[in-house]
Amino acid sequence: MANDRPIVIYPPGEDGGRRVRDGVRFLGMAYGLLDVVEFLRLEGLESVDQDWLRRSTMVEWRGGGPDVWRGHD
Repeated sequence: MANDRPIVIYPPGEDGGRRVRDGVRFLGMAYGLLDVVEFLRLEGLESVDQDWLRRSTMVEWRGGGPDVWRGHD
């Protein structure tokens, strides 16, 4: 995974899942922070944890921050 590309977490869908991308690469649907951590570890960022996700400037949260996982009514 290239460090110069943002990791984008898209707004939650109706089921609460959020698409996760590294640049143009789709990593999966996350239903919580632990899912995102696992996707990034599989991409080679082994030291990633929930605190890192909350603080990192590499992560772009769209449609709500790291605590938003349900669709909006």
